[in-house]
Amino acid sequence: MVVWERPEPPSRPALAPLSRERIVQAAIRLADADGLDAVSLRKVATALDVGPMRLYGYIEGKEELLDLMVDATHAEIRASGEGWREVLRSHAEAMRRAVRRHEWLADLLGGRPQLGPEALATSESVMSGLDDIGVDEIMPLVSAINAYTIGAVRREIAERRAERATGMDEKHWQAELGPYLTRSFATGKLPALAKVVHDAVHLDADETFRIGLDCLLDGIEARISR
Repeated sequence: MVVWERPEPPSRPALAPLSRERIVQAAIRLADADGLDAVSLRKVATALDVGPMRLYGYIEGKEELLDLMVDATHAEIRASGEGWREVLRSHAEAMRRAVRRHEWLADLLGGRPQLGPEALATSESVMSGLDDIGVDEIMPLVSAINAYTIGAVRREIAERRAERATGMDEKHWQAELGPYLTRSFATGKLPALAKVVHDAVHLDADETFRIGLDCLLDGIEARISR
């Protein structure tokens, strides 16, 4: 049969374009939508319309993928401003915003090596604004800011998750447990706690974070002014 009469083979789809960045962004989208449990190489491959084995040309496994995801989110964490106090505040606020956008990040920040290019750029944005602090003080102070921010935002995310799991917001929680607390306070064994609960202004998450950060920055200022 001459070539003009021979049927052509079925067309084969071209391989979908792939890169490490596309893999990481697909994984982040899955995690943002459904948490870290939704991230697997198989699910990422499905989202990208490729075979799972193709991913292994770019990453060695899930642990490496998680490292890349954390580093990618560091692009959203950049300190700015003039003077050490403004720089540390902007760093803490940027980190909190990033974790609130990517809830899964609360489970990974602080527990994994953060030496990727975006994480190093985050550190540089902080360190470059702390020229007025002694070099030996910089790392302990930044670590204190990081520890406060990560701890505070982890609590916020835990409360979000609990509310979704139970369907109980703050008003429901107060209605459910209020009578129990009232009986506990009536025993007279918890006078300090009872006073705070009854008399203190109840702040929202933003105000609570800001006041706590102010307290930490005030302590840092007292230390470096000595």
